[in-house]
Amino acid sequence: MVCPYSLSVPGGVQAQVMGLARELRRMGIEVRVLGPCDGPPPATFVTPLGNSLPTAANGSMAPLAPDPAAALRTMRVLFEEQFDVLHLHEPFVPGPTMTAILLHPAPVVATFHAAGESASYKYLAAPIKASAKNLAHRVVVSKDALALVEASIGGEYEVLFNGVELDHYRTATPHPTTGPTIFFCGRHEERKGLDVLIAAMDKLGPEVRLWVGSNGPDTARLEAQTAADTRIEWLGRLSDDDKIARLRGADVFCAPSLRGESFGVVLIEAMAAGTCIVASSLDGYRNVATDQVDALLVPPGDPIALADTLRVALDDRALASRLVDAGHRRAEDFSMITLAQRYAEIYAAVARPKSDDAPLSPWPMSPRPVRSARMMS
Repeated sequence: MVCPYSLSVPGGVQAQVMGLARELRRMGIEVRVLGPCDGPPPATFVTPLGNSLPTAANGSMAPLAPDPAAALRTMRVLFEEQFDVLHLHEPFVPGPTMTAILLHPAPVVATFHAAGESASYKYLAAPIKASAKNLAHRVVVSKDALALVEASIGGEYEVLFNGVELDHYRTATPHPTTGPTIFFCGRHEERKGLDVLIAAMDKLGPEVRLWVGSNGPDTARLEAQTAADTRIEWLGRLSDDDKIARLRGADVFCAPSLRGESFGVVLIEAMAAGTCIVASSLDGYRNVATDQVDALLVPPGDPIALADTLRVALDDRALASRLVDAGHRRAEDFSMITLAQRYAEIYAAVARPKSDDAPLSPWPMSPRPVRSARMMS
């Protein structure tokens, strides 16, 4: 499984890669995850491919590794390891996944996460369409991601929503609170809408607390802007365990994004944790949540509407309880176990059968191969 984004940096794709790998390994499939790592690898089954370089993508700064050194490391691992299947997340993002699809030493399963616009698809249309012929099976995580790749690449795709390791969220110990508490966790950049949430806090009472997780290019400015507001606690980058504990402890999880959300996996996490949700009414979030059923959705970029809705979620505990109960049921549709089972079926369908007489590697120069991604029967 290959991830183009640094596995040491929190992110939606990284979380899917690691969660899916863990679940597949529990099922007896030997999974090796390849990707950039800024620091020690996050798990023993991760092969680091070097440090990342912040790269502008989709209105954000993505931790990619498009440099030649990462490409050479990727090639070396593919030379040395005899994988039965390559599962590439965002195969046409510059870096390890693009290197892997060009080499394609094994059948390739591709998962497309992004929605909206893509500079790669716009400016590299011809080589991408040519490389797409190397894909044995194509998956998109939402209808918004499907719209992007259908228009850019064409072909047929299976829609498989992202998954969540539900038990982790349902059994974690909640972080203690000292009053009504809202939790935000996302990169501190314009498209995530943190500015809007902070503006909404001006219209909420002195008893309301806001936990702000993660960091980003806007962190210093926003911390300085709110330095006098003791209600706001800046948490910095959180581990998965810390994030889940905060989700479990908060009264409301707020996702005020303005655009660029292809799938609301963070909303599923909040549902699994039993937290009431207030989020922007973006198409990506509506893939997961329904207004007044399992969440409260508001127009993006409107701090007054956001403040009013947050006040309702904090004050109307009967409504919040009803939304949380529905969210628990909705989260079941996105179990990582179910997702991993479907991917295992895909791997089995595309894997090349290997006879004892077949060469172990498509490259004559490969050293002694190690079969570290064979599916176990």
